[in-house]
Amino acid sequence: MKLHNAMWPGLVGKEPGTDHPPISLERMIELTAKASVDGQKFDGIDLFLFHPHTDPEASESDIRKMADKIAAKNLAVGSLVAPVWPGTVGDSAMGSIEQRAKFVDAVRKACRIARILNDHGVRKYGVIRIDSATSTKAAAKNSKQAIKRIASTFREAGMVAAGHGERLAAEGEVCWAGLHSWKSALALLEAVDLPGTVGFQADLAHTYLYLLGVNAPKDALLAKKHTAKEFDRAYDKLVSALRPWTIDFHVAQNDGTVHGTGSHDKTGRHCRADDPKGKLDIAACSKVWLTGAESRGIRHICWDGCMFPNDVLEKQETWNTVLRTMIAVRSAHIAQA
Repeated sequence: MKLHNAMWPGLVGKEPGTDHPPISLERMIELTAKASVDGQKFDGIDLFLFHPHTDPEASESDIRKMADKIAAKNLAVGSLVAPVWPGTVGDSAMGSIEQRAKFVDAVRKACRIARILNDHGVRKYGVIRIDSATSTKAAAKNSKQAIKRIASTFREAGMVAAGHGERLAAEGEVCWAGLHSWKSALALLEAVDLPGTVGFQADLAHTYLYLLGVNAPKDALLAKKHTAKEFDRAYDKLVSALRPWTIDFHVAQNDGTVHGTGSHDKTGRHCRADDPKGKLDIAACSKVWLTGAESRGIRHICWDGCMFPNDVLEKQETWNTVLRTMIAVRSAHIAQA
């Protein structure tokens, strides 16, 4: 099981001209490559396919140059985040015909870049990540119709991905319509009906909020105040439902609160790996999701530290701590195999 670091924490929630401007891809790669714990290093990175890290329209030559720089740091590329949101390449997966066409086009562009990276040799595994690019408010009036329309878009995008030899993983995050609760996510994946091609991406910080019913109180499995036994019972129900669909996995920590900017409203707060307020035993919770991971084509796991302050991201010790946590997750997974 390879250990990867996400590059998008340098972008998500960052705005030029503020106290938290974007951190370049080169700097994120440097911080990742320098991390070391008892001689062990990160194996690779997962990429966000939009400006300023990656131009989705970049030439093959430019993509290969980027791949060369990554490989020169002894890092591989794993999963890629397609630019499916309004304001990037894509648009709402439940919007108009034109908007949905943009969504599919974003996946098509991600597949093109994936092919170049694969041909280069820097990428040998991983998926293309998507979500519905639609707020929960937009889908609230008719949730069944919303799931039906999003599923139709996902199915079309999935067929495009399959034609390129790629798989799509829909991120379970409470701010996105159709993926805002564990029951909705399951219903959406079943409606898409492309198992093995369109699956689920589980993120520890986000799926913890599934338990609490954030943005979907009727689907809650756990009260905010609960015992360890109640947590274990709820967690088993959650993971048992979604694990068969899970083809990509993010290691993260959550303190039980929500955080976000813009369309990323009411989403799981990613905490430092060693945050004393963290609610999750990261290794133990990851182990449950990763049972049978290889049979579902999961060959790497990725740390997600979205919306960390820049001063945290710029500290090398942050990434050493993250790497130490990732090693513990892998060890727990190997021990159960």
